[in-house]
Amino acid sequence: MTFAALADPTRRAILARLASGEASVLELAAPFSMSQPAISKHLKVLEGAGLISRRRDAQRRPCRLEAKPLSEATAWLENYRRFWEGQFQRLDALLDEMKAIQPGVATQGEEDK
Repeated sequence: MTFAALADPTRRAILARLASGEASVLELAAPFSMSQPAISKHLKVLEGAGLISRRRDAQRRPCRLEAKPLSEATAWLENYRRFWEGQFQRLDALLDEMKAIQPGVATQGEEDK
Protein backbone atom coordinates (compact mmCIF):
# COMPACT_ATOMS: atom_id res chain seq x y z
CA MET A 1 0.00 0.00 0.00
CA THR A 2 2.93 2.32 0.70
CA PHE A 3 4.29 2.07 -2.83
CA ALA A 4 0.83 2.43 -4.39
CA ALA A 5 0.31 5.61 -2.37
CA LEU A 6 3.73 6.93 -3.36
CA ALA A 7 3.10 6.24 -7.06
CA ASP A 8 1.09 9.44 -7.48
CA PRO A 9 2.99 12.77 -7.77
CA THR A 10 0.24 14.68 -5.95
CA ARG A 11 0.50 12.37 -2.96
CA ARG A 12 4.30 12.65 -2.98
CA ALA A 13 3.96 16.45 -2.99
CA ILE A 14 1.52 16.28 -0.07
CA LEU A 15 4.00 14.15 1.90
CA ALA A 16 6.81 16.59 1.08
CA ARG A 17 4.68 19.43 2.44
CA LEU A 18 3.84 17.46 5.59
CA ALA A 19 7.53 16.81 6.19
CA SER A 20 7.76 20.43 7.33
CA GLY A 21 4.86 20.08 9.80
CA GLU A 22 1.13 19.58 10.21
CA ALA A 23 -1.26 21.14 7.72
CA SER A 24 -5.01 21.37 7.20
CA VAL A 25 -6.75 20.01 4.13
CA LEU A 26 -7.17 23.57 2.82
CA GLU A 27 -3.45 24.25 3.28
CA LEU A 28 -2.57 21.02 1.50
CA ALA A 29 -4.99 21.75 -1.34
CA ALA A 30 -3.72 25.31 -1.96
CA PRO A 31 -0.86 24.51 -4.41
CA PHE A 32 -2.98 22.18 -6.55
CA SER A 33 -5.55 23.01 -9.20
CA MET A 34 -8.00 20.36 -8.08
CA SER A 35 -11.09 20.29 -5.94
CA GLN A 36 -11.04 19.77 -2.21
CA PRO A 37 -12.86 16.40 -2.61
CA ALA A 38 -10.07 15.27 -4.97
CA ILE A 39 -7.45 16.25 -2.38
CA SER A 40 -9.50 14.43 0.27
CA LYS A 41 -9.38 11.26 -1.84
CA HIS A 42 -5.59 11.53 -2.01
CA LEU A 43 -5.49 12.02 1.76
CA LYS A 44 -7.64 8.91 2.28
CA VAL A 45 -5.17 6.87 0.21
CA LEU A 46 -2.24 8.24 2.24
CA GLU A 47 -4.09 7.60 5.48
CA GLY A 48 -5.03 4.07 4.39
CA ALA A 49 -1.35 3.37 3.72
CA GLY A 50 -0.48 4.68 7.17
CA LEU A 51 1.62 7.50 5.72
CA ILE A 52 -0.41 10.26 7.37
CA SER A 53 -2.67 10.62 10.37
CA ARG A 54 -5.43 13.11 11.03
CA ARG A 55 -6.71 14.44 14.31
CA ARG A 56 -9.59 16.68 15.22
CA ASP A 57 -8.71 20.14 16.51
CA ALA A 58 -12.00 22.04 16.93
CA GLN A 59 -13.13 22.62 13.31
CA ARG A 60 -9.74 21.70 11.80
CA ARG A 61 -8.55 18.22 10.98
CA PRO A 62 -4.79 18.71 10.66
CA CYS A 63 -2.77 16.04 8.90
CA ARG A 64 0.67 14.90 9.91
CA LEU A 65 3.30 12.71 8.35
CA GLU A 66 3.78 9.22 9.78
CA ALA A 67 7.32 8.08 9.11
CA LYS A 68 7.14 4.38 10.01
CA PRO A 69 5.83 3.11 6.65
CA LEU A 70 8.46 5.19 4.83
CA SER A 71 11.15 3.72 7.06
CA GLU A 72 9.92 0.20 6.31
CA ALA A 73 9.86 0.93 2.55
CA THR A 74 13.39 2.33 2.74
CA ALA A 75 14.63 -0.81 4.52
CA TRP A 76 12.97 -3.01 1.90
CA LEU A 77 14.50 -0.99 -0.95
CA GLU A 78 17.92 -1.06 0.72
CA ASN A 79 18.08 -4.84 0.22
CA TYR A 80 17.58 -4.39 -3.51
CA ARG A 81 20.09 -1.53 -3.66
CA ARG A 82 22.72 -3.83 -2.13
CA PHE A 83 21.77 -6.59 -4.58
CA TRP A 84 22.14 -4.32 -7.63
CA GLU A 85 25.32 -2.79 -6.28
CA GLY A 86 26.79 -6.29 -6.07
CA GLN A 87 25.63 -7.06 -9.61
CA PHE A 88 27.30 -3.90 -10.95
CA GLN A 89 30.51 -4.70 -9.09
CA ARG A 90 30.57 -8.15 -10.69
CA LEU A 91 29.95 -6.60 -14.09
CA ASP A 92 32.79 -4.11 -13.53
CA ALA A 93 35.10 -6.98 -12.58
CA LEU A 94 34.10 -8.90 -15.72
CA LEU A 95 34.72 -5.86 -17.92
CA ASP A 96 38.13 -5.31 -16.30
CA GLU A 97 38.94 -8.98 -16.93
CA MET A 98 37.88 -8.72 -20.58
CA LYS A 99 39.93 -5.57 -21.00
CA ALA A 100 42.99 -7.33 -19.61
CA ILE A 101 42.54 -10.22 -22.07
CA GLN A 102 41.87 -7.98 -25.09
CA PRO A 103 43.77 -4.72 -24.82
CA GLY A 104 42.17 -1.97 -26.87
CA VAL A 105 38.59 -2.94 -25.94
CA ALA A 106 37.19 0.24 -24.47
CA THR A 107 34.37 0.36 -21.96
CA GLN A 108 31.45 2.79 -22.30
CA GLY A 109 33.02 5.48 -20.10
CA GLU A 110 36.37 5.24 -21.82
CA GLU A 111 34.88 5.74 -25.30
CA ASP A 112 33.80 9.22 -24.29
CA LYS A 113 37.30 10.29 -23.21
